[in-house]
Amino acid sequence: MNPAQRVARTFVLDTNVLIHDPESLARFERSKVVLPLSVIEELDQFKRLNDDRGYSVRQASRQLDRLRSRGKLSQGVTLDHGGTLVIEYRRAEKLPPQFEGTSVKKDNEILATALFLKEKGESVVFISKDMNLRIKAEILGIETQDYEREKAPIQGLYKGWREAVVGQAEIDKLFKDHRLGEDAFPDLRANEFVILKSAENPSTSGLARFKAGQGLAPLTAQHKPWGIKPLNVQQRFALDLLMDKDVSLVTLIGVPGSGKTLLALAAGLEQVFESRLYRRLLISRPVVPVGRDIGFLPGTKEEKLSTWMGAVKDNIEFLCDTSGQVTQDEVLTDAADIFESDKIEVEAVSYLRGRSLPRMYIIIDDAQNLTPHEVKTIISRAGEGTKVVLTGDPYQIDNPYLDAASNGLSNLVERFKGQKVAGSVKFDKIERSGLAALASELL
Repeated sequence: MNPAQRVARTFVLDTNVLIHDPESLARFERSKVVLPLSVIEELDQFKRLNDDRGYSVRQASRQLDRLRSRGKLSQGVTLDHGGTLVIEYRRAEKLPPQFEGTSVKKDNEILATALFLKEKGESVVFISKDMNLRIKAEILGIETQDYEREKAPIQGLYKGWREAVVGQAEIDKLFKDHRLGEDAFPDLRANEFVILKSAENPSTSGLARFKAGQGLAPLTAQHKPWGIKPLNVQQRFALDLLMDKDVSLVTLIGVPGSGKTLLALAAGLEQVFESRLYRRLLISRPVVPVGRDIGFLPGTKEEKLSTWMGAVKDNIEFLCDTSGQVTQDEVLTDAADIFESDKIEVEAVSYLRGRSLPRMYIIIDDAQNLTPHEVKTIISRAGEGTKVVLTGDPYQIDNPYLDAASNGLSNLVERFKGQKVAGSVKFDKIERSGLAALASELL
């Protein structure tokens, strides 16, 4: 079909699309973008929130206000990509009676606007992160899609390591010369690990990491930060990245109980308290409840955060316990001393915005609950000499508008693969306990 003969499409955006990506208006090139008036009303409700949603909404609202200088939004203004933006207040006169209900009134109003444009003869595509709303749109005969611009290929998500069968001579050369040239594996990415297996003797193997401009280098260092030894090959890969000062961004993804948070904390404590490579350890998690929320928590910010940081505290107490330097009765006291130290800081992700964080070791736990925009905001806070570690499981998401492919952690892994300053390791083995591993397999 000739491009000039293609039917122009009208993209009707849901509120959650603007919250997920405040720059989404610029993503639909040479198309008509419609925001129902109900979306503007919902943005007005969220703009006062002192969290990531409120920040995204305020960004989107400022952008809309700037666009008013180009004309009346109700009549349509030209966007930089050649398309137009319209704020539409009209909607279909009547929806099916099953759609009536005050609890979802705004959602139905947004659908009614999309239906109105469809009845006018426009080629409408409704874009929403809300799965149920997409189902309702389809029932009304409206074409609907998820907002997929920042989705990662979750089935083929970059693992950060691979296996390769080579001749015994190549393994011998690797450990004799301490390197293999880049031409040995031309498709390897920077900081990707390789498990080399001998073709002649399958029981013989070697571990190596590809360094851009140098080739494959064998893993010879036995890192034991804070007394923690790696229990499997993937944990050894992770520690090699975590303890390398030249790698500024590390992503650890995989199943619960694989040791992601524990290794990140052990490496952080070692490099902050012992080698003093970084001046402070900052630990943060997105405040997203699992299951039914218990409502507002009393107390100061620190007291509120202590509830959300339970997993971090558990890991630090475990590290203190297994280090052999304290007795059982001293474990809690020692862990408390670490948390009270001026070298460790616990913060909610929402409060990182606007800060500049030089020479810090930053851990973002449960990063799968962050949007790509939020991850970008966090990483852009990193100052000179700072290392950022993000951990999480893309399949354990509590944010209702994210999935395994659209969350910020998966997106970050794909975007940064091959960068000299970044490395990633995907875990697939549970080391927490035999019971945890069995539960993951059977339940």
